[in-house]
Amino acid sequence: MRDFRWRLTERVVADRVIGIIRAPSEETAIAYGRRLAFAGLAAIEVSLSTPGALNAVRTLATGAFVGAGTVLDAAQAVMAIEAGARFLVCPALSDGVIRAGHRHGVPVVAGASTPTEIVAALEAGADLVKLFPASQTSPKALRDLLQALPQAPIVPTGGVSAATAPEWVAAGAVAVGMGGELTRGEPEEVTPRVRALLESLR
Repeated sequence: MRDFRWRLTERVVADRVIGIIRAPSEETAIAYGRRLAFAGLAAIEVSLSTPGALNAVRTLATGAFVGAGTVLDAAQAVMAIEAGARFLVCPALSDGVIRAGHRHGVPVVAGASTPTEIVAALEAGADLVKLFPASQTSPKALRDLLQALPQAPIVPTGGVSAATAPEWVAAGAVAVGMGGELTRGEPEEVTPRVRALLESLR
């Protein structure tokens, strides 16, 4: 069955967590991505700030549900989609990225940090809104925000830990974005860490 944009959006938040990969090399990014996929994580985001990121997306896309992060403009969006990205993540609001993503049937997670920016992202057509950096706010603040904007599909990212992820979801986040905490340490430590996180978010 064809994956429509809304169906892809559901896959992005299926596990309530997006695994974000920022790595010093293409090879390391691929290794991280494979570990996260093996651990059962549904959505993996490769930051375009990683050297060789598009090649990493292309390789991982053959066996995992992969998106591209730190997408800054429409040109990067199209290149990421052509490499196999099934969703796009922006650090801020980019109308060009949203238009390019939607033109190709791919959902876009747009960055925002204030209520005004969240509303602007929704009005621009963002499928999800990345609350960034989450370290500058709190689950309680998100709960208060959603009293006024209950329709906003918020994904706190930046400073979210395994300990606080369930608090963000309980406060109303549709998912959280997490990076280095998921992949740090020895390779054999990744699977139990990710599975424990997924269980805590169910």
